[in-house]
Amino acid sequence: MSDPAKDARGRLAVIGLGPGAAELMAPAVREELDRAQDIVGYTTYVEMAGPFRPDQRILDSDNRREMDRARLAFELAAQGRRVVVVSSGDPGVFAMATAVMEALDGASDPSWRTVDLAILPGISAAQATAARIGAPLGHDFCTISLSDNLKPWSQILLRLEHAALADFVIALYNPLSKARPWQLGEALELLRRHRAPETPVVLGRDVGRPDERVIATTLAEVRPEQVDMRTLVIVGSSLTRQFPRSDGGAWVYTPRWYPEAPRG
Repeated sequence: MSDPAKDARGRLAVIGLGPGAAELMAPAVREELDRAQDIVGYTTYVEMAGPFRPDQRILDSDNRREMDRARLAFELAAQGRRVVVVSSGDPGVFAMATAVMEALDGASDPSWRTVDLAILPGISAAQATAARIGAPLGHDFCTISLSDNLKPWSQILLRLEHAALADFVIALYNPLSKARPWQLGEALELLRRHRAPETPVVLGRDVGRPDERVIATTLAEVRPEQVDMRTLVIVGSSLTRQFPRSDGGAWVYTPRWYPEAPRG
């Protein structure tokens, strides 16, 4: 027998669409979208998540209103509705899962804590770009956002410096925008002080979407003009290698082994 109280409980699912191609979306994510009454998200990502039925309500907004979207989603779910919050890539990687958790952590409405909350993963931009070019993330790597909208540039440089010294492969999110045209150039200069000129660099733009472009270059050759906000930049470690592929492009990979440090 069903429990009426449980049946009336709202559900909030924070989902990751993956890179954009329908075949790269997890089946569980598609099921949540199909069952949802309300779809909440940044307009561009909501459009990618469709098509939707006429009875599904679309509540889209500007990209910089993350907390507003998170609070709206909880308000709707607390009323017993089935709500989906849409992210591209993986919702827990520089995306909406964090805003949803922050909204719940600071909530004063006790009904928000009764909501059936689920986070459904998706393929991140770093994973999608890496898969297209080979296996550049095959060893230890880190992800760093170059956006200083939510953290100071000095902190970003500090993290880059430590990641470079630790010889991580580095995936750079939000590398450049019209409002932030200079940060990527400064970040590349910092990395050039720690990495060889021939270090492989991968640029993945709109991976999984119609305008997809993935190229392999080097740290010496890469230029900020090749990059925009929709580009994911992967900078290799000292072990990352690239070699020609039959179609004229290149494969890039990072071996899983690491040379032993000399014994004293």
